[in-house]
Amino acid sequence: METELSKQLGIEHAIFGFTPFPEVAAAITRAGGFGVLGAVRYTAPDDLARDLDRLHGLAGGKPYGLDVVMPAKKVEGVTEADVEAMIPAEHRGFVRELLARHGVPELAEGEASGWRITGWMEEVARGQLDVAFDYPIKLLANALGSPPADVIERAHDHGVLVAALAGSARHARRHAEAGIDVVVAQGYEAGGHTGEIGSMVLVPEVVEAVAPLPVLAAGGIGSGEQAAAGIALGAQGVWLGSLWLTTEEADLHSPALTAKLLAAGSGDTVRSRALTGKPARQLRTAWTDAWDDAAGPGTLPMPLQGLLVAEAVSRIQKYEVGELLGTPVGQIVGRMNSERSVRAVVDDLTRGFERAVTRMNRIAGRSAT
Repeated sequence: METELSKQLGIEHAIFGFTPFPEVAAAITRAGGFGVLGAVRYTAPDDLARDLDRLHGLAGGKPYGLDVVMPAKKVEGVTEADVEAMIPAEHRGFVRELLARHGVPELAEGEASGWRITGWMEEVARGQLDVAFDYPIKLLANALGSPPADVIERAHDHGVLVAALAGSARHARRHAEAGIDVVVAQGYEAGGHTGEIGSMVLVPEVVEAVAPLPVLAAGGIGSGEQAAAGIALGAQGVWLGSLWLTTEEADLHSPALTAKLLAAGSGDTVRSRALTGKPARQLRTAWTDAWDDAAGPGTLPMPLQGLLVAEAVSRIQKYEVGELLGTPVGQIVGRMNSERSVRAVVDDLTRGFERAVTRMNRIAGRSAT
């Protein structure tokens, strides 16, 4: 699976794997792809540095990247406490009632509430970059569109390519105008924050909109045949996230969640604002149903919703409350039916890609005669 972009980055396969786990990112890289570590869950620079140390050590000298969540416009001087103060009492009450209804225990006194979605904030995101550029990352991706112009310039000064996710051709053109190097065309089927347009329609629209910039196809890709389809539509590689959640190297800390993912079908996800305040595809649960119910208070805008539900999500995950337990994941979850090593997943992708190319060459050969 070699393309101009994979050659530029020095990787064997044009498979870009986004993951919150450094062990998974390193395994993707070692298998010939390109591992990308998600940074949004890191609120302390030392924690990110620790995991980048681990990723770097495990990658065996091969290239890897980092994904941040950063707004295009600077939002300086806003603290987490300022944002917390904006959350209405009604919404806090709704969370308490929902957890009580499902019998979710409290955290122990003094126990941290786990991941708080603060990586969007200027001070946090820039702190992550201060750490990142101390490492030989080859790609900086931003999940909220184009990062600020000074960040793009800083990355380029370090010889780092900059990628941005796009859910429409309009978004992609804005990225190109901002000086982005790679556009990730993320279709409706994808896990996490995603737009309204399906990958089969979106990818060629984005390819045409930003040519000659390289485009990666994302959303609904979990096999080599699907990867071949994305490249046939003009992409120079594929961006995969959900597929790694049930790999042996992933550390979900929840056997119950892993079991739910393995049992889920492609129709068991929903685009909901329940987790972050922006539409994000995730497992459908009693939690998402409650937030999407018109009888409830409705979700808050990002980042208020993420801060509001942080402790609740930590409690649900710690105590593995089945009806409420979920995670961002794409419709490709229907193919995630067994725990496999990252290497086995990559090998399966490349074999499927070869089968698809062979089949198309055979059809093209018959057509030529």
